[in-house]
Amino acid sequence: MHIVHAEYVISNPSVDKCPPADKPEFAFIGRSNVGKSSLINMLTGRKQLAKTSATPGKTQMINHFIIRSREQRKAAEWYLVDLPGYGYAKTSQKSRRKWHKMIEDYLRKRTNLVNTFVLIDGRHEPMPIDIDFINQLGEWQLPFALVFTKCDKMKPGGLERNAQLLQNALLQQWETLPPVFRTSATTGLGKDPLLVFVDNARRIWASDAHSL
Repeated sequence: MHIVHAEYVISNPSVDKCPPADKPEFAFIGRSNVGKSSLINMLTGRKQLAKTSATPGKTQMINHFIIRSREQRKAAEWYLVDLPGYGYAKTSQKSRRKWHKMIEDYLRKRTNLVNTFVLIDGRHEPMPIDIDFINQLGEWQLPFALVFTKCDKMKPGGLERNAQLLQNALLQQWETLPPVFRTSATTGLGKDPLLVFVDNARRIWASDAHSL
């Protein structure tokens, strides 16, 4: 898949105010400062599409981007959604509850949501908050994939160790693991596999939608 156009559409504080659910949608979420905006910019080829910031917790709403992609002369449109990061401590409890409610409502009510990419900082051992969020997605029976970010900043042995620690933790409750991707916004690692995954999932969604 080749992305030919990516454009910001709208930011909303509520799933009820999101664009019409008429296109397949792929959401990106992770702990604050996990490199989400940089990864989105790398995938789309637009350096300033998602605003990066040195301040964690900058993303506070549901941000929609319209993506036009092409595969073997066939064009397609889909939404890429940048969600607020979870687990940022330097905000009030009221704000955290508001964000959590907004994220939960979006994930559980957005009917055209095809897949959620959960971003994990590959430089660190898995944190309980990541494992709790992943397990919550399982309880909600929502499709998702794991994306390790900043993989260029780790030696291969350390990265694989952290990945294995996470997988071991998840296998305490999961029989099978979700798809896993390793990425780097700096080197472009993982771009093609992620876009192939999106394109395949998008095609399945379109086929199912037409069969209704």
